[in-house]
Amino acid sequence: MLYHLFDYLHTHFDLPGTGLFQYITFRAMLTAVFSVLFATIFGKKIIQMLQKMQMGEIVRDLGLEGQMQKQGTPTMGGLIIIGSIVLPVLLFAKLDNIYILLLVISILWTGAIGFVDDYLKRIKKNKDGLPGRLKIVGQVGLGLIVGLTMLYHEDIVVREFFAHVDKSLPLTALKEGIDFQDVKSLTTTFPFFKNYELDYNSIAPQGWNLLTNMLYVGLVIFIITAISNGANITDGLDGLAAGTSGIISFALAIFAYVSGNLVFADYLNIMYIPNSGEAAIFCTALVGACIGFLWYNSYPAQVFMGDTGSLSLGGVIAVLAIILRKELMLPILCGIFLIENVSVIMQVSYFKYTKKKYGEGRRIFRMAPLHHHYQKSNIPEPKIVARFWIVGLILAILTIATLKIR
Repeated sequence: MLYHLFDYLHTHFDLPGTGLFQYITFRAMLTAVFSVLFATIFGKKIIQMLQKMQMGEIVRDLGLEGQMQKQGTPTMGGLIIIGSIVLPVLLFAKLDNIYILLLVISILWTGAIGFVDDYLKRIKKNKDGLPGRLKIVGQVGLGLIVGLTMLYHEDIVVREFFAHVDKSLPLTALKEGIDFQDVKSLTTTFPFFKNYELDYNSIAPQGWNLLTNMLYVGLVIFIITAISNGANITDGLDGLAAGTSGIISFALAIFAYVSGNLVFADYLNIMYIPNSGEAAIFCTALVGACIGFLWYNSYPAQVFMGDTGSLSLGGVIAVLAIILRKELMLPILCGIFLIENVSVIMQVSYFKYTKKKYGEGRRIFRMAPLHHHYQKSNIPEPKIVARFWIVGLILAILTIATLKIR
């Protein structure tokens, strides 16, 4: 809203300072600061509200050190995260940008799924919460919205250059509409390979566009479901999911900015995605929300994000990667979520296999997901979280390095 106000003032009255709002970097910094301040200032009031509503965590005794001390800690703190993202974005982003609209819908959609789950568990005393199949239905619904929008919305394009373009010229010197054109495309970034981008249309036989589109939407649904559930599983220690998500979001902010900036896209020789730079505003809001939430969620936590926060964080990270054409980098960037997911799958599969073969179930880890394995190894919770952050930071740096390692 403020962007459009200052744009009007700059265009019609040329007031000093109003032109700053034309710059994504300036608005991104404002968004991050506002997001942190909202989370820290209003977070306390939201925690008090959750306490009055008796939205305390119900802890099952799994024999983990310090576990029972968390009994009654307010949950559903994801409301702090969602509010700290949506409000700054509404203030500082271009609200007519399709990527911003898609991201706001995504975080509200996944947040609503998590909210219903938390509500049923805490208020209705339903220990299972929202049935798993209904969660999947909700995630599939979002996947359909995102996938079909990516396929058919006229503003979602990539810039392709004609064969006769003189590559010695900088992109900024080329004439729009003559040497390049913005086209609908299913092209995505393929990490580590120079001058190679994967076109999903090349997977299916020529002329099978409907099949390609169906496969693409299916991939989008899978990515959103996998990453949101991965973030949900990771949310098991104080500050783990919030800190990891903040690191991932910072990397995505860099990708959003360079992918939507013609000069940087030219310098790095990467895909230029018109209008995608605005997504950097959302990314910095996400980073600020995670930092502000850590004010209350760091060990010992005063509030937990619950499914309201974990599902929304994972879901919107997945959507960000998809709209920035970086979904093939998610196994690296979201490596922590992936490892946590895989550890559960391995544990359950091996237990069932050994029970069928030997008559008793055996385990690979002392407990799954992986962070509980380290708890069972008597490593203090803050040290486990810090080490996971370090690994997440290394993975984020490696992902950003793919901009040059190609």
